[in-house]
Amino acid sequence: MRLTTLFLILAATVSTAQAAPAPADPARQTPWGLYLDAREAHAMKTGRGDAVLFIDVRDPIEIMFTGFTDVVDINIPILLANPSKWHPSKPVFAMEENPDFEPMVAAALAERGLDKSTPVILMCRSGGERGAPSARALHGKGYEQVYVVVDGFEGGTLKEGERAGWRLVNGWKNSGLPWSYQLNREKMYFRP
Repeated sequence: MRLTTLFLILAATVSTAQAAPAPADPARQTPWGLYLDAREAHAMKTGRGDAVLFIDVRDPIEIMFTGFTDVVDINIPILLANPSKWHPSKPVFAMEENPDFEPMVAAALAERGLDKSTPVILMCRSGGERGAPSARALHGKGYEQVYVVVDGFEGGTLKEGERAGWRLVNGWKNSGLPWSYQLNREKMYFRP
């Protein structure tokens, strides 16, 4: 009896230790409070396989230039670049919400015979600018387990030194996980 209790306590501790801590910035937090780093996301997806839906929420043009992992199930961008509009405060194209984001997530689950109780993992470039907003876009729509990859695909930037500003700190690319510049056409988002 004591051995069983000890095992249950140990199992709970191990599973809790597998999750990344909540981001300090409230803008990067989600209603579910479920966070993974890139390695944990890889372990969850490869360990559970088709029982998890892993979504890259970046614009496909960005993916083309920064890389992609085929471990992802599908690319459904939360924001899309609009080359006919300029961003109001940055020297880049305007980014606009994808109105089909949530319906496309629901469709991706249904196509795989899954439902909204399925764990969904969302990954953007750095874990914050689109990760948490994409999770919030699913909130209140029946999804039960939505995880955000807190360090994203490219990771955070170095704060000091010769390479300050370079994305070399963490993230999928810097964690030794599989990725390349080759895109999987079957998984990429195409504008209607």
